[in-house]
Amino acid sequence: MYGWIWRRLPGPIGVRVAIAVVLVLAVVALLLFVVFPWLEPMLWFNNDTI
Repeated sequence: MYGWIWRRLPGPIGVRVAIAVVLVLAVVALLLFVVFPWLEPMLWFNNDTI
């Protein structure tokens, strides 16, 4: 899968690295700001009261 993504990125090696870093940061941001907040209320171990 990573090889397929790498082959599809345009430009020389420096541009490919920059695009790959931006893609990784975009995935991390999507997970932190969309997926994890949506998933948090459904987690069974967050329902404890002290």
